Amino acid sequence: MACSKTEAPADPIRSVKTVQVEQATDQGDLKWPGDIRARVESKLGFRVPGKLLQRHVELGQRVALGQELARLDERDLELAVLNAQAQLDAARTQRDLASSEFKRFENLKNQQFISEAELERRSTTLKAAQAQLDQATAQLRLQRNQREDTRLFANAKGVVTAIEAEVGQVVAAGQTVVRLAHEGPREVAVSVPEQQLKRMAVGQSMKVKVHATGETGLARVRDIAAAADPATRTFEVRLALEAGFQPPLGSSVQVTLAAQGKPSDALSVPATAVIRKGQSSVVWVLDASSMTVRAQPVQVGDLVGERMVITQGLQAGQTIVAAGAHVLTEGQRVVRFEAKP
Repeated sequence: MACSKTEAPADPIRSVKTVQVEQATDQGDLKWPGDIRARVESKLGFRVPGKLLQRHVELGQRVALGQELARLDERDLELAVLNAQAQLDAARTQRDLASSEFKRFENLKNQQFISEAELERRSTTLKAAQAQLDQATAQLRLQRNQREDTRLFANAKGVVTAIEAEVGQVVAAGQTVVRLAHEGPREVAVSVPEQQLKRMAVGQSMKVKVHATGETGLARVRDIAAAADPATRTFEVRLALEAGFQPPLGSSVQVTLAAQGKPSDALSVPATAVIRKGQSSVVWVLDASSMTVRAQPVQVGDLVGERMVITQGLQAGQTIVAAGAHVLTEGQRVVRFEAKP
């Protein structure tokens, strides 16, 4: 049987996303991830240490002003109150005894039976007993206050956004147990790198897009942190949302600062359109008549946002491949990608 040559399979027709080459601006779009927060948030914790005995709220629950959120085991503090009460009773008894002796010695002094110095010593004893009584009274009041501090209350009407302690856990004084987002205006919190901070100013308007729903709205810069986060070296920026645009708390959003400046002589393309071939950078230029692509060497400049500046090799208006460039070969046939509704 004679051997026959098998024809090489034809290159598949690739589906690609195309864009037109645009003139670059002095400053491109900047985008940052962010999340929706309440303008006022409280990190609530106990003023005394102890074991968490009860927690009355769950994540996402709405609470009213003064509502009890959690409670510590107060048995040790109850014993401290009883001890302070006993010390107060003993101090009151000593004061009463010193007061009676002072009155008796005062009568003796009036009858010239004792000296002035002896009466003065009795007066000093009475003052010391009164001071101990005052101290015991204050100590009892302190212990009672600490016993009351075993109950944690909401300091405002709002929504529980975080639970940071569970029943049975021993918490320290001041440790956050519940995070509460107060009712009222909501805003966006974003972390901005230091080199991009110069593009921002208080009152500046930006576009906000909610990832989950695709809803968009506007927000204005309300506050820019004066110092960078020590771990990330970014600055927290707070943006106040416009009226009527109030996404749910905790929603993930994308904040976009539109390009500023006039068009420059350079061109710009999506960063995904530029690929490396050996020592040079290329983009795939589309021939619309034959629906084939060819590699075009380019000289690249700075990366501005999500776009790459092209200083040489392209012309404004040319159609290039923006997505799918890494799987193409010279002269390969392609079709434009169309998203299904």
